[in-house]
Amino acid sequence: MKRRLFLKAASSTLLAAPFIKTSALETKKLRIAGIGVGGMGFANVNNVKDESIVALCDVDHTHATRAFEAYPEAKRWFDHREMFEKQPEIEAVIIGTPDHTHASIVKDALEAGKHVYCQKPLTHDIYESRRLASIAAEYPDLVAVMGNQYHSSMGAKYIYEWIHAGVIGEVKRVIAWCSLNYRPFGHAYWSTLLSRPPEDKPVIPDDLNWDLWMGPRSMRPYHPTYHPGRWRAWWDFGCGMMGDRGVHTLDSACWTLDLAAPTSINCLSIEGENEYIHPDKAHVRYEFPKRGKFPPLTLDWYSGSRPSEVDELTGGEPAGDKEGGALFIGSSGMISHGTYPNSPRLYPRELRKDAAEAPELLPAHKGTHEAVWVKACKKEGPISSDLQLAAKLTELTHLGNVAIKLGGKIEWDAKKAQVTNRNDAAGLIRRPRRSGWELE
Repeated sequence: MKRRLFLKAASSTLLAAPFIKTSALETKKLRIAGIGVGGMGFANVNNVKDESIVALCDVDHTHATRAFEAYPEAKRWFDHREMFEKQPEIEAVIIGTPDHTHASIVKDALEAGKHVYCQKPLTHDIYESRRLASIAAEYPDLVAVMGNQYHSSMGAKYIYEWIHAGVIGEVKRVIAWCSLNYRPFGHAYWSTLLSRPPEDKPVIPDDLNWDLWMGPRSMRPYHPTYHPGRWRAWWDFGCGMMGDRGVHTLDSACWTLDLAAPTSINCLSIEGENEYIHPDKAHVRYEFPKRGKFPPLTLDWYSGSRPSEVDELTGGEPAGDKEGGALFIGSSGMISHGTYPNSPRLYPRELRKDAAEAPELLPAHKGTHEAVWVKACKKEGPISSDLQLAAKLTELTHLGNVAIKLGGKIEWDAKKAQVTNRNDAAGLIRRPRRSGWELE
C-alpha cells in the first residue's frame, strides 16, 4: 500500500518522468548545435561528442577557439537566430551563454522546434522562469532540460526515496550553504570592482559582437570586467552564488520536498553588499507552508560561509564538502550532501538499514546528464530536470536574490508573483528588456 501511495505521489508531481514521443531519432545521431561554447558550454558539447555536432554559435569567436578547433566541420555563427534560419536541420541545442541571455535563446530554440539543454540557472528573473515553463508546455514533444547535472545522479534519487519513505521522519528544516564568494580569496577569476567601470569605451576585441553579448540588457560600453567569465558577479548579468551554486545545492530539497511557494523570504545578514555586484556573504531564510503530506518548513541559505550550526547538529561528523552542502533535519534523523546531491550521508548511521529498504520510486539514470538528455530526445529514456522543475528551482533562488537586493523580509504571493510588502520589487521580478529581445 505504501509503495502504491509513493508511486502515485511521484506521478502527480511529474517525478515519474514520462517517455517523450518525438520523431524517430533512435537509429541515427542527434544533430546538435552548441550556443555559447567558450566556457561550460564547451564541456557540455564534449559530453555529447558521439552525436553529430553540426553547428557552433558564440558571440565571441576568439573565446570559442578551442570549440571551433575541436569540431572543425561544424558551421560557425555569431547569432543563434540566423543559425536557426539557415540551418534548419539542427534538432537540438546546448546553451552555455551567460545567465541574462538564457531565456531568450531557450524561447527561440523551442519555437524553432529544437530540443534544449540549457545551463543553470535557467533564467535571470522570476518572470523569465514562469514564461519559459509556459512556453515549454506548448511543445510537449520537445525535450527541454536544465544543466544541473547532478540531478541525474544516484545520490539525488536516493535522497528523494529516503525522505518519501520516512527514513528521517518529518523534515521541518533544511540548512544549505556555499562557502565561496567572488572575492580573490574565493574565486580570483571574477571581478573585485566595487562599482561599474568608467565608460571610457575600451576597444572591443576582434571577433566579439558586443551587442549580441548584451542581449536583453540595456546597452553599455564593453569592458573586460564583464567578459569573459566575470559576468557572474554582476547583478545585471549573473545570479551570484544564489543562482550559481544554489541551483545545485537546493535542487534535492526543492524537488524532494516540493518547495515551490514560500510565504516569506528574509535576508537576515549581508556583508559586502553593493549596488552592482553580488555580496560577499548573505544569510537568507525561507518559510514554507504545509505542502500536501509535508509539514511547514524553514530553509536557511548561506552564501560565502559555512554555518557552524551544521557541525553542532552532526556532532562533528562530516557534512557537505569544502565548497558547500545541505543538511535535511528530520524528526528521527538527518541527511546531508555536498555542493551537489551526489554523495548523501545519513545520521545516525543506524538509519542505513531503513534506507536500504526504502521503495524504489525513480528510474536510475545512466551516463552523464547530457547523455540522459540525448536519450530522452531519442525517446530511449526518461527526462531529468525538465523545464517545469527547472523553472520552480530557479525561481526559488531568484526569490533569495530579491530579498538580498532589497534587504530585510519580503512577503511572497506565489499565485500573483508579487511581493506584497514592498513596492520596489517589481523591477527585480521582471527586469526591463531591450527591444528585439521580448519574451511575449
